[in-house]
Amino acid sequence: MGGGVLLLAVHVHLHLFQHVRGPAIDYLAVALAAFASWAGFPGPGEPVLIAAAVFASKHDLDITPLVFWAWVGATAGGVLGWVIGLKAGRRVLAAPGPLHGMRVRAIERGERVFRRFEILAIILMPSWVAGVNGSRARVYLLTNAVSASLLWAVPISLGAYYAGPPLLDAVNDLGTIAGAALITFVVILAGGEIARRRRGRRAPRPSESGGGA
Repeated sequence: MGGGVLLLAVHVHLHLFQHVRGPAIDYLAVALAAFASWAGFPGPGEPVLIAAAVFASKHDLDITPLVFWAWVGATAGGVLGWVIGLKAGRRVLAAPGPLHGMRVRAIERGERVFRRFEILAIILMPSWVAGVNGSRARVYLLTNAVSASLLWAVPISLGAYYAGPPLLDAVNDLGTIAGAALITFVVILAGGEIARRRRGRRAPRPSESGGGA
């Protein structure tokens, strides 16, 4: 199913984004990072998306295909995590071993939560948790796709696209101001030290201060 989403995304990209700025590998990297994060694996989904959106604001990438590929990767990753949870998650969590009773009780509590608040639980929980708790395909797939776009790819990328450059400029300005202040401070210290040494050289020595009979 995730492969079908990817093939459809490639088809859409070829038709809608024929003249985009930046190498295709950059968009692919965003999609892969989003895929890993939403599948439940440790992945830098948000940092990569934020960095790419800031690059887009500097005209190195196009924001529209960037949002599109972030959504595609997140959606496909969410589907994979859900399938893993469906196929193997419950068996792994309920397997005999340490903390078996606690793990079984956690599964039971999760089932009650998903029965009462399935859509909210899908949004807030990792994708494999939805699979473990048997989230229905017709509910999970739509919720996953919508949340991947409206709650993740769009707000994060557009937020970084519009807010990132002013923040970077502010950081750069603060760095410039701090550097200028440091240079001024060093100059003042050096000038004070030079003045002190000159006064020391001009001061009369004890033997020269008079006092002969």
